[in-house]
Amino acid sequence: MTRSAQIERATGETRVAVDLTLDGSGEGRRATGVGFFDHLLDLLARHAGFDLTVEVTGDLQTGSHHTVEDTGLVLGQAIFQALGDRVGIRRYGSATIPMDEARAACHIDLSGRPFVVYDDRDLLPAGVTGGFEHELLEEFVRAVSATSRSTIHLEIERGRGAHHIIEAGVKALARALRVAVSIDPAERGVPSTKGTLTA
Repeated sequence: MTRSAQIERATGETRVAVDLTLDGSGEGRRATGVGFFDHLLDLLARHAGFDLTVEVTGDLQTGSHHTVEDTGLVLGQAIFQALGDRVGIRRYGSATIPMDEARAACHIDLSGRPFVVYDDRDLLPAGVTGGFEHELLEEFVRAVSATSRSTIHLEIERGRGAHHIIEAGVKALARALRVAVSIDPAERGVPSTKGTLTA
């Protein structure tokens, strides 16, 4: 069975279309109108092992906030839908990623309960890289968590440059997702004593 989803969302601020296959290799096209965000989505697809196409049009004249947040919301929806009944998934995933002087750690539980713990230890400076406002790393994670109904802990452990800090954070998120959505051959059902991870 192909674990995939196609989701579209249109508001007065953005139009977002996401085509996601969980068991992929990083294929697809990312076109959001925000150069550095496209790069981050490239990293996410490659390191999560997702085939991912993202197309966004939005009100970039006001900044990239709506584009980034709405993309996170639609991506989270796609992950939730693509996981189906969750039978056989590992559910939990963790990763720590070094990127030169930066290091980030991410822990994920596909619990059916959205919750975020985010801590950049005030290491991520304010600013903009390639049209991407730095504080949007946290907003993106919160949006993905909300609609994938996942608990996500993301901690920036060290770093000096915003570029490397943000990339390390996204790669850690991606690698943790890769583990959490993967199939555990020893798991015969839904990995929960409740019997469900969708309600």
